[in-house]
Amino acid sequence: MLLWFLSGIVMLYVGYPKLTPAERLAGLPVLTPDTYQVPDMAPGQDRVLTSVRGQPSYVIAAKDGPRVYDALTGAPYGAVTADMAMAAAHAFWPDAIPRHEALIQEDRWTHSRGLDRHRPLHKVQMDGHQAGTLYVSSATGQVVLDAPLAQQRWNYVGAWLHWLYPVRDRSVDPGWSWIVIILSAACTLLAISGVVVGVWRWRFRGRYKSGARTPYREGWMRWHHIVGLLFSAFVCTWIFSGLMSMNPGGIFTGNGQGPDLRAMSGPVQAASLADPSPVLRALQDANFRPVELTWRGMGGEGYVLARDANADSRIVRAGAGGLIVQSAWRPDPVIDGARALFPGASAAARVLERYDAYYYARHAEAMNGGAPRGLPVLQLDFDTPAHDRVYIDLRTGEVSLSLSRAERVGRWLFYFLHSWDTPVLLQAGAGRDLVIILLSLGGLALCATGIVLSGRRLGLGQGRRKTGGR
Repeated sequence: MLLWFLSGIVMLYVGYPKLTPAERLAGLPVLTPDTYQVPDMAPGQDRVLTSVRGQPSYVIAAKDGPRVYDALTGAPYGAVTADMAMAAAHAFWPDAIPRHEALIQEDRWTHSRGLDRHRPLHKVQMDGHQAGTLYVSSATGQVVLDAPLAQQRWNYVGAWLHWLYPVRDRSVDPGWSWIVIILSAACTLLAISGVVVGVWRWRFRGRYKSGARTPYREGWMRWHHIVGLLFSAFVCTWIFSGLMSMNPGGIFTGNGQGPDLRAMSGPVQAASLADPSPVLRALQDANFRPVELTWRGMGGEGYVLARDANADSRIVRAGAGGLIVQSAWRPDPVIDGARALFPGASAAARVLERYDAYYYARHAEAMNGGAPRGLPVLQLDFDTPAHDRVYIDLRTGEVSLSLSRAERVGRWLFYFLHSWDTPVLLQAGAGRDLVIILLSLGGLALCATGIVLSGRRLGLGQGRRKTGGR
């Protein structure tokens, strides 16, 4: 428990390594209206025009994993070699010197399930002023994770320690899951039992013969009793919410199938958008410099989602007079398309101009800080058996968040109790951090005094004291 509190303070400022959308887009070159060759694709396959190793490339989503093609010739790239991985790493961190270390399935920084479709990963060490480790997909040749050296070092006393990753060896590890569940459940019961004993021994009326309200005269016992009563509520809720983060027994897993994202797109018909060159010229005329284009659909209408190096976005649609560039969707066509997410279910819709208790943004170091949360957003509450709620970012037309009623309960029992992450509290900024740190220090003091007392009870150190007295 002491290590959990200590590492929790570190995690306020240094998170587990991940590549955020903003980091990924920042290093990409601007796409120019050249002559592009669209590769042969199966109907309905997702297509992205981006840059790999600084060259315009198509990334196509296939059933057996993503595939990459030269956007100028339409030819497939083939297997990603070590030299290609180092070239991609150098394009991502141009001020560092790449050194290919190994082709790995998984290591201490790559447990995320989001990396599964990119495994095995090329592990590239980056030397020089910008030191660290980059992981390159063996399927696409793109950098999929960055782990700066300073972040790695802090993680040894931060997230890597907090989540007990020393005992985790793969992304799906039932042994690790049960270790965390059993330990956090045991610590929850331990903390609750301490509260019961602490309240029972405290004199709310009258005092003990010593004149104090606590019966303990010895320093460590007295401070353990007082500190425990002062911080018991926070200790119990933090340990309990840590248990809830593991979704024990799948209690927060919805019974439904979740939204059908492919159905929302519909059978897309957008021949005028197939060639990226006119799309790029229209964006250029609108003073937008895209680094990535993604072909999407909304209720059967095709559109292109363009993103720039600042993670800003534009939507390009086919109009009667030519291509239309807009900053966001109007709600009505999105509502019509979103009805297909849960066929047969009706939905109540409203547009949010500010964050609510479930849809909100976190800083990049937070556990859920890599997920983009744009505004305005369309909120839809479906009358499904699981009472599903879906948030669609109107700037992109993409589903940003989907939660069943069970998952919304889990949000309060984990994220709120563990991170105090309501929009109002998050706006407090440094004030919220300061309160969490002070309460964590109280938890540390409680655990430290408990360690000393338990050591005494077990007789630890008595032999050393006797030896020193001879």
